[in-house]
Amino acid sequence: QVRLVESGGGLVQAGDSLRLSCAASGRTFSGNALGWFRQAPGKGREFVSAINWSGTVTRYSDSVKGRFTISRDNAENTVYLQMNRLRPEDTAVYYCAAYAVDPFSTGRYYAPDYWGQGTQATVSS
Repeated sequence: QVRLVESGGGLVQAGDSLRLSCAASGRTFSGNALGWFRQAPGKGREFVSAINWSGTVTRYSDSVKGRFTISRDNAENTVYLQMNRLRPEDTAVYYCAAYAVDPFSTGRYYAPDYWGQGTQATVSS
């Protein structure tokens, strides 16, 4: 059974940082792209970032570019999201995702195949 389990969410103030982690189990994702999405209250789920299998290529939404950094450790089957200079509008449930088909080849960053259960990040003003 494939599982993606996020951790690292919490309550912080604007300007602070959080580091999210997502540990995969049930299979290795060392050959797959991984990503992060988020869903704010009353809004749809939105793409945040993705990283290719080797960690050499990344993509970010405009809203987080320059503030968030995605990385991965294939030996640990884990992907991270370092979130700096957080803003109240970053408040959301953050979901880890894994792609069966490389989104860097297809452009389909918005359709991963596996999802985690989410972790809440709340940024107060």
